[in-house]
Amino acid sequence: MTSASPIETHPASPMRLRSVGKCVSSRSAALSLRLMVSSAPPSTKSGVGPSDAALVLAARAGEEWAQEALFQRHSPLAFGLAHRFLPRDLDVDDLVQDSFLYAFEQLHTLQNPQAFAAWLGTIVVRTASKRFRRQRLLTRLGLRRSEPIDLDTVISPQAEPDAVAELRALFAFIERFPTDERIAITLRRVEGLGVTQIAEYMDSSESTVKRRLRAAEERLERYQKGTR
Repeated sequence: MTSASPIETHPASPMRLRSVGKCVSSRSAALSLRLMVSSAPPSTKSGVGPSDAALVLAARAGEEWAQEALFQRHSPLAFGLAHRFLPRDLDVDDLVQDSFLYAFEQLHTLQNPQAFAAWLGTIVVRTASKRFRRQRLLTRLGLRRSEPIDLDTVISPQAEPDAVAELRALFAFIERFPTDERIAITLRRVEGLGVTQIAEYMDSSESTVKRRLRAAEERLERYQKGTR
């Protein structure tokens, strides 16, 4: 996505950062892998701050500062993805916190520590998918009222009117899609991701993603023809 995107971004909340840090520090003892970490981890290519790999190694060793640094660095990605899928800020906060908690608990399974960002995105998407399925079931059983996405928290105030209208129509319609199609088309149309990255986020093959996108595009085409 470019800086001119009509989609709004949401920086991490300091209060939420402290909350995650406290939750994670209480569970870090459960991590099975303990590593000795240098007190001066290597810097990024730009020379600003430790690399993701260094932070992951420190977090694996139970260093709370490293967990908080990873949260601060990558929470915009997590909040951005979550806001595309969920209707309320409270739901988004819960999704992001649950995703980071899971990521920190499972850091020992991450084979490439430098790939933390892509791995986190996969966790956010999978967690959102599970929530979609649960919410759809509760709605069918009459135990939960369906709530539309609050687009004022998603669409940038600087967006062009035509882009706003298109996004509102798109979000309203794709909420009724099957979960996997909804996620795939949102990542494609809203996030602007390619098939390869969508496949990585959804833990699916590229052929499966193409099939889901094709089915979603056909639904959209039928919808657009019906509204003309």
